[in-house]
Amino acid sequence: MTDDLQPSPLHDRHVALDATLGEFGGWSMPISYPAGTVAEHTTVRETAGLFDVSHLGTVPIAGPGAAAHLNTCLTNDIGRIGPGRAQYTLACAEDGGVLDDMIVYMASDDDLLLVPNAANSTRIVSMLSERAPAGVTITDRHRELAVLALQGPRSAEALAAALGEAADAVADLDYMAFVDLEGGLSAGGIRVCRSGYTGEHGYEVVLEAAAAPAMWDALLAATREVGGGPCGLAARDTLRTEMSLPLHGNELSGQITPVQAGSAWAVGWDKPAFWGREALTAEREAGPRRRLRSLKATGRGVPRPGMTVLDGEGGNPVGTVTSGTFSPTLKTGIALALIDTDPKVSPGDALVVDVRGRSLPVEVVKPPMVPSRVR
Repeated sequence: MTDDLQPSPLHDRHVALDATLGEFGGWSMPISYPAGTVAEHTTVRETAGLFDVSHLGTVPIAGPGAAAHLNTCLTNDIGRIGPGRAQYTLACAEDGGVLDDMIVYMASDDDLLLVPNAANSTRIVSMLSERAPAGVTITDRHRELAVLALQGPRSAEALAAALGEAADAVADLDYMAFVDLEGGLSAGGIRVCRSGYTGEHGYEVVLEAAAAPAMWDALLAATREVGGGPCGLAARDTLRTEMSLPLHGNELSGQITPVQAGSAWAVGWDKPAFWGREALTAEREAGPRRRLRSLKATGRGVPRPGMTVLDGEGGNPVGTVTSGTFSPTLKTGIALALIDTDPKVSPGDALVVDVRGRSLPVEVVKPPMVPSRVR
């Protein structure tokens, strides 16, 4: 780990587990453990896996009008949710490009928590603060709070064992609902949400960084009891790619809009104001020039980001791979790619990925590429 990288509150735990560490959004984070990415991926699909995602930002937003302020900035309509619910949303530039995607937790209209991506957290805090009305405070707690993710079909069993007497409070959580334990974050407690980014039933736990090692130990012991183990960010990436879930910097960026990326469902189109509304509305009405598509290899080979996608006939460029990997579940190469909308492509269509001069046949498939079990 170089001196300019921020260590996770669980850095010592990862070193003790012989994790391979790498840079992720300015943080030193576990990329994989000795079992390897494929084994970690598979354990999440079959049992349970525990991730450290403390590189994610944590931004409390409080004060009279806090929810209303966020609603004039971010794309999704916070009015669609109520206390104890979380929502996926985006921050866009005025031209419609995505500055970041994130989760917002609503405890009340005056008490919210925003969880942006690591590399974008400082920028989002600055933009929200510059526009905040009097009485609304935006606080960056990126280094003070930790975030853990427990994912997989046996995650509920593992979480209950780790929480002990507090397990009843999380037993019946709906998808994207959360509960605060031990007084909640403002009192040094924890927040448990039925969410995650793997496509499996799972939970995310937000708590004080100082309390994270003890929680990690309890969750890891319980996860191992159900046949799982620790998982790194490489497995998180293969899991989300199978689910056709976007990653900022790949499928979402300042040059890629929610309309192009298939994230228009996270836009409150009826809201009178949010960043980028005019540009996004115009693009939606005209139709985007490209759209995100899911691709599955029908030949031997693995697509990688940046590779050119060609039509299935004349070899003409029609798009670019944004994410590509080998799917441990499907046992073949898969990809997400931005594909031109003229001519239109649909699930079942054949395309080709140029893999360093070799043609890899792929099929356009309907997302997600494996069944979602988040609910």
